[in-house]
Amino acid sequence: MASQDCDGKIVRHAACGVLGALLLGAAVPSASAQQTPPSAEEMWAIIQQQQQEIEALRAKLEETDQKVEATGAVADEMMSMRAEGGGGGGGSFLDRTSLGGYGELHYEGGDTDEVDFHRFVLFIGHEFNDRLRLFTEFELEHALAGEGQPGEVELEQAWIEFDVTDTQHARAGLFLLPVGIMNETHEPPTFFGVERNQVESAIIPTTWWEAGVGMSGQIGGGFSYDAAFHSGLSVPITGGNAFVIRSGRQKVAEAPAEDFAATGRLRWTGMPGVELATSLQYQQDVTQDALDVSGTLFEAHANIRRGPWGFRALYARWDLEDGPPVLGPAALGRDQQYGWYVEPSYRFDVPGLGGPGEFGLFARYSEVDTQAGDAVDSEVEQWHFGFNYWPHPDVVLKADYQIEDRPNPANEDDRINLGLGYQF
Repeated sequence: MASQDCDGKIVRHAACGVLGALLLGAAVPSASAQQTPPSAEEMWAIIQQQQQEIEALRAKLEETDQKVEATGAVADEMMSMRAEGGGGGGGSFLDRTSLGGYGELHYEGGDTDEVDFHRFVLFIGHEFNDRLRLFTEFELEHALAGEGQPGEVELEQAWIEFDVTDTQHARAGLFLLPVGIMNETHEPPTFFGVERNQVESAIIPTTWWEAGVGMSGQIGGGFSYDAAFHSGLSVPITGGNAFVIRSGRQKVAEAPAEDFAATGRLRWTGMPGVELATSLQYQQDVTQDALDVSGTLFEAHANIRRGPWGFRALYARWDLEDGPPVLGPAALGRDQQYGWYVEPSYRFDVPGLGGPGEFGLFARYSEVDTQAGDAVDSEVEQWHFGFNYWPHPDVVLKADYQIEDRPNPANEDDRINLGLGYQF
């Protein structure tokens, strides 16, 4: 863009062009100027004026060059920061931050006869660097929350994970406990049926989260483990919900922490589509120092998907200390609480909306007894038959029919359930 010219000085072609035009104008006067040649004084004034204009133009060009160079330097710096991850962890902030969520709308017939947007959930994750990351989950239940409203706003997850090695990971914060099939994975497209099964609601109080620290990792041969030390339950000790496990969830909201708990899980996934696992939890005192009642939860399950066939089976049992006479869980028969279910299923491809879809049929039988410690019949049996239709793997339409058998037939609620769910 530059050349050596114009009295030996380096200037832009544009400056030389303007200078040439001015000199040409001076060297080739107009016809009227030829008739009256300028005097020496007038010629000198013209030359001085032209020189001033040339200097002004040269200054503007130099200023423009400086601005262009500065802009290029800033652009280079920004590209370098993006390539280096903005001083953080490999990629820009947006590259290292993820957004997701799920939701589900239900209609329940029978005696319930209601429609409810049951859950609206948002996930936010962030990778600080290649070894340190954050997971969070924010939920609105039942569409409306506040005084006199049916819903709740909840923080279900907020924990930091650190890679100790490539196969061993530590975590700290508020996290879902590694128990059962659904407690950690409960997005609507991942399970059959409109509502979550009664075993993983009453015995394993899904969704169940606590605050604490934990480790997880691979140990070879298809085996992996989870271990956590965390806050515990605080079950009521009086009233209709006395020693009911689900009523003991504190949700880490100014939760009494007199006594903590520990959970361990061993899992095998050495064959594609097969998960076999067992969990054990010990609660030092499920009443948080009110009555000094320890508790142990044992759980085992199989979660299998081989081709179009699927099968889930789970057993869970709580054993609580007897506690004080009259006041303890044994007095109510709630020193023992258990549940189990089996669920076969079959899936096949069908046309979807704009692409292939999938249709699935299932049946589930479940039993739950939250007062198994006494001789009174307190078992609740449920049958569910129905289908899921996935027009897209992350969107599902559901329908099932529920048949109940309770000790008091007046409390049975046979009904049809309809649902819409999604995840992203």
